[in-house]
Amino acid sequence: MLKKIKALFFINFALIAFGVNAQTRFSDSTKVDSLTFVRTRDIINKLSHDLFEKHTYTKDEKSLPYRLLKPKNYDSTKSYPVIIAFHNSSRIGNDNEKQLEHLSKIWIREDVYDRYSAYVIVPQFKERSSTYLKADDGSLRSVPFNDIHMVLNLLDDFQRRYNVDKSRIYLIGYSMGGSTAQNILNLAPDKFAAIVSVAAVPDFSNIHSLKRKSVFLIHGKMDAVNPYEGSEELFQKLKGNKNVVFKTFTELNHDNITIPLLLDNKIPHWLFKQKK
Repeated sequence: MLKKIKALFFINFALIAFGVNAQTRFSDSTKVDSLTFVRTRDIINKLSHDLFEKHTYTKDEKSLPYRLLKPKNYDSTKSYPVIIAFHNSSRIGNDNEKQLEHLSKIWIREDVYDRYSAYVIVPQFKERSSTYLKADDGSLRSVPFNDIHMVLNLLDDFQRRYNVDKSRIYLIGYSMGGSTAQNILNLAPDKFAAIVSVAAVPDFSNIHSLKRKSVFLIHGKMDAVNPYEGSEELFQKLKGNKNVVFKTFTELNHDNITIPLLLDNKIPHWLFKQKK
């Protein structure tokens, strides 16, 4: 079953890569049964957190715990991309542990860690980093929490201390984390090369600045938590942006949407092609 899921995802993503110069959308009818769900997450759960260093960023008496994965065979004289990975709402806390959810841990899979050299920063928030408000038409919009600028401050500080490829700074997140990634991109679009947003509630606050950004939207059509229609609306508002990809999993919901992504290299493959 795992091989079948990977084969289906590979075929669909090959089509995405082929059409990378046009705004692109694809549907995938992959289904995830309970056994596949458990086996896939178990593989990721068994990956050790030890490669992620523990750090805390402090500014103006506020603190932001985060984990840092350095590139394999790290060389301080070389510049590397930066990936900032945001957690979902079930990982809120201040233990500097829980934020390492399954999607964050794909970067320590041996095949990914060997091939895709980057700094991976995984901050943890002690409250919701993105909240959802109803628009006049009843649809949901995401707005960042008050301390969202701590992430941008952390990034600025990190760039002063490490050798960073500033043309390749990426955002990725699932659920609340995907919404937070969108919030950050809307606040500071010039800092980032690309975003991968999974099952998020959209942020349209600076939509005109996103029309030249590389955006990869992933959503399950059966999502009853963060409505699929939000990603559909964002995709439509980004018409004319040739660097947008929208992947719909027609049979997946909010809880199992990440399963086809966890044992596959297609997100890293797409992300690392993107530059400012």
